[in-house]
Amino acid sequence: MFRPAPYAYNQVVWKSLTRKPLLGYIAAVVVIGAATAVLKTLGGHINPTTVALTFLLIILFVATAWGPKPAILASLLAVACFNFFFLPPVGTFHIADQENWIAVLAFLVTAMTAGQLSSRAKQRADEATIARQEIERLYHELQDTFERSSQAKALKQSERLKSALLDAVTHDLRTPLTSIKASVTTLLDDQLFSKNGEDAARLGKAGRQEMLEVIDEEADRLDRFIEDLMALARIEAGEMQLRREWGSLEEIVTAAMKRASPLTRNHHIELYLDDKLPSVRVDERAMAEVVYVLLENAAKYSPAGGVIRLTAKPHQQEMVQLAIEDQGTGVPAELRERVFDKFFRAMRDGDLSGHKPGTGMGLAIAKGIVEAHGGQIRIENANDFTGARIVVLLPTGDSDNGA
Repeated sequence: MFRPAPYAYNQVVWKSLTRKPLLGYIAAVVVIGAATAVLKTLGGHINPTTVALTFLLIILFVATAWGPKPAILASLLAVACFNFFFLPPVGTFHIADQENWIAVLAFLVTAMTAGQLSSRAKQRADEATIARQEIERLYHELQDTFERSSQAKALKQSERLKSALLDAVTHDLRTPLTSIKASVTTLLDDQLFSKNGEDAARLGKAGRQEMLEVIDEEADRLDRFIEDLMALARIEAGEMQLRREWGSLEEIVTAAMKRASPLTRNHHIELYLDDKLPSVRVDERAMAEVVYVLLENAAKYSPAGGVIRLTAKPHQQEMVQLAIEDQGTGVPAELRERVFDKFFRAMRDGDLSGHKPGTGMGLAIAKGIVEAHGGQIRIENANDFTGARIVVLLPTGDSDNGA
């Protein structure tokens, strides 16, 4: 809530005192009387001109402090005192010299006009102060409203992330655990049949091997999920440690393709590596993870038998360009930035993933790794395909960005 500053409070108190009409009239009488007494005490050391200027300054003060009406009263009192105490014949209101009449009238008009102008100037200043305070109040109210709105938006986003994380944990932790539990239970039941002397066990050798393979695959899936969570946490905390060494991008791509071969066995892979591809100074393991994630993503959204094209070539400004294209449905332009957000798939707001498996952490991790190397990653329309084209620009390491 907006609170006025101390100086503004002091101004309010001062105005509350100076705007009381009766107090203004009393002050006008007292100030003029006091000034007259002081000027009369000085006697012959001052002349009528000095007296007139002194009264004029007092009238300006009264007008500024108490407004036009007390200033008019002060003007009339000043004229009377000026005439009675300082113009010959002194001690009477009679003015002997005609020039003194003109001086008195001029003084009266000047005093009243100056008082009015000073009062109006003070009024305008007060209005400007009030307007400024009102603007400050509105500004602070707007700021408070904006902060509350931002907090509400942040809270809403936080709730969405929590819901997304809950969905991811529910699906990607419970599903492997369920498969592992079911396989282990089946194996235990089969072993129990064998111990009881029942040779006709429900599982043969091939069946037991299949159950063990399920356990192994789902355990790897759980391990990968936990590793992804840890990688995201390190990236967001800025604690990702890169071990950069000079290496071949071709070797990095080959290692990633070999790792992704179980995922891409139903697709046709086209690999185009430029003959003049330079060496790169990168963390080979981290960059292999990026290529693997992009291949996994392409295989996930490409139809069986579709083509996945991977190209690598030199780029301008001592960079290399790595691109992976697929024949999937593509990504709308308005969602191309959001797909790199963590848990985007689980948010389901504008998510086109359908029932594809995954947590939505892969592309977020890939972006974090690429940017940690000083590179860039973006999504474009595929050149010859119907799907998406993910482009990675990576410094070779010859410049400061790659050091």
